Amino acid sequence: MDRSTSAATPSRWPKATRQQTRAHNTRLVLRTIYEHGPLSRADIARATHLTRTTVSDVVAGLIEQGLVDEVGFRPSSGGKPPILLNLVDNARYLIGLDLASDAFRGALVNLRGQIQHRISLPLSSRDGDRALELVREAIGQLIAQADRPLLGIGIGTPGLVDAVRGIVYQAVNLDWRDLPLRALLEQQYHLPVYVANDCHAAALAEYYFGGKRDAESLAVVKVERGLGVGIVLSGRLLSGDAFGAGEIGHLRIVDGGEPCQCGHSGCLETAVSTRALLRQAMAIAQSRPDSALHRWADSSDPISLDAVLEAFQTGDEATRQMVSQMGRYLGFGVATLVSVLGIRHVVLAGSITRFGEPLLEAVRQEARARALERVAREVRIDLSPIDSSDMVILGASALVLARRLGLFALLRM
Repeated sequence: MDRSTSAATPSRWPKATRQQTRAHNTRLVLRTIYEHGPLSRADIARATHLTRTTVSDVVAGLIEQGLVDEVGFRPSSGGKPPILLNLVDNARYLIGLDLASDAFRGALVNLRGQIQHRISLPLSSRDGDRALELVREAIGQLIAQADRPLLGIGIGTPGLVDAVRGIVYQAVNLDWRDLPLRALLEQQYHLPVYVANDCHAAALAEYYFGGKRDAESLAVVKVERGLGVGIVLSGRLLSGDAFGAGEIGHLRIVDGGEPCQCGHSGCLETAVSTRALLRQAMAIAQSRPDSALHRWADSSDPISLDAVLEAFQTGDEATRQMVSQMGRYLGFGVATLVSVLGIRHVVLAGSITRFGEPLLEAVRQEARARALERVAREVRIDLSPIDSSDMVILGASALVLARRLGLFALLRM
């Protein structure tokens, strides 16, 4: 070994400052209480391998900030009973936004990911300036409703997103290009802002709030106005070199198919999305007098997802065939994912999952028919347990909770 090189190596790794060490210890203690509380100070010291003095000092600071409280005593086998500590769930709120639907959804969320207040603002046009103004309107309404200090703002948006810099490079459905969304909002609201692709946010929600923390690999296929996938691969949230990982909605699958907003035609999301579903449902209404949807043929009101779901649940044959075909197209996308990436757990999310087991079974059958038999046999395909209207909001909230307080270890991005 070259001793001169060995001796020089430590100088390349500067020691942590006292402030950095304290911040690390504070996050470690808070995360331990968050995950395992109520705990005593001695419990925390054993779990974190910090000294009792350090734990007591950190806990005193957390109590002073209102993040942690003493909640009672544990029965003692002798001596003074230990005081138990727990997180104050409503000590702080944060704002979570979902920009991937026909209406922008927003919520005030507490430290446990519990939604305290919701709003929904219809997106009336595909205009970039109007979409940005609607984001500001949503944030303003939620700030006005907050009666707790705000940690920050988490946003899940469709498109190609640089989550590190908070830039939306392209969001076809919102008419955004090279939009420095984080910088614009931080300048206006003076709060930390975190921006992610909506499907990546959905994957975070499934991972942290859907019981998938033990999954090394996971794909969350989210179907709303568009279609995309959030991918966790070997414990890392995959974004891709050009931030386009998971954009399978723009794979061309139908020759001569419907025009897509990306400029091509026959893309997967022109066959599988809520927009595609409503367009096809209206075609059934106008061409099939025997269908339960026919009553919408001459209506001045647009057909709704609820109306299609009602027809489906009453056994309308044309509607059920439409949903099954949609499931088969989606199964093609799933087969592509598992064949290329070797992912063993796929979760379907978004409004489309309201069609339940019949849709799921069509996806499973098509995926098994199109993938290598051994690969397909080992793939688990499920519906997300998380309400589709909350999923992106919760994923965006996870970004804020992880970045601001370290309440859980954020997936590598």
